[in-house]
Amino acid sequence: MIITGSIAEVGKQVKEWKLNGLCVGLVPTMGYLHEGHASLIEKSVSLCDKTVASVFVNPTQFGPGEDLETYPRDFSHDCELLKSRGCDMVFHPDAAEMYPPDFATWVEVQSDMPKQLCGKTRPIHFRGVCTVVNKLFNIVTPDMAFFGQKDAQQLAIIRRMVRDLSMNVEIVGCPIVREKDGLARSSRNTYLNEQERAAAPVLFRSIQHGRELIKKGERDARRLIASMKELLEKEALARIDYVDAVDGETMLPVNILDTGVLVAMAVYIGKTRLIDNFTVDSSLLSGK
Repeated sequence: MIITGSIAEVGKQVKEWKLNGLCVGLVPTMGYLHEGHASLIEKSVSLCDKTVASVFVNPTQFGPGEDLETYPRDFSHDCELLKSRGCDMVFHPDAAEMYPPDFATWVEVQSDMPKQLCGKTRPIHFRGVCTVVNKLFNIVTPDMAFFGQKDAQQLAIIRRMVRDLSMNVEIVGCPIVREKDGLARSSRNTYLNEQERAAAPVLFRSIQHGRELIKKGERDARRLIASMKELLEKEALARIDYVDAVDGETMLPVNILDTGVLVAMAVYIGKTRLIDNFTVDSSLLSGK
């Protein structure tokens, strides 16, 4: 497995692969990898000839007071996991490689998409995401790129960016990977102490509750959200940032629960902000 922090080295290697007719997949990550990331690598390896993973804690998507400095890092462990799952190259740049001192160009979706859900309290977040993902696409020139459905708003915004800018890359969304108790895998789960970790599955219980309500015939988004919030509020350590129902493509609020609606939440457990979601599909609407 090749490990490099050089943009030029990545470009040279990928060019060689493509001259040999190989399909290249990209898995962008911020490191501290877990089984959720591993599932993205495995999907890329199954569909592409070569897989590149980026490990880069992107400073431009963190706002003031957020956890840039304390975000967990363990590059040695990351490399072990990536190698074991068949990754061919790790791109691990420092901030100066990605953002020169006079960096002044940004990529931003200027619709209401980034203003919903996480964007309400993280106003610069998706500008940073779009900029770094755009750079990674330019550096790696992948045929396919793989993102987790846990970050559903991010996935939708990246799809819109790719469409609007006519980028020649296929975006592949991959299912949420969960712990045995339902908690969505996240690098930030390591922030939770023992008591908080025991409380955190309340997010998944709320999701299960919402899904059951839809199966039983609930179609009013406001009533669904109110009932899910009521369950969350029973957990003393939980503080709701948002629970919303939005169109899965535009991220705009909806009133009626129909196919493709995204029901998403962000909840603080102690000081740790966790996100989770589910999408309304035909099986839920048919009561299966």
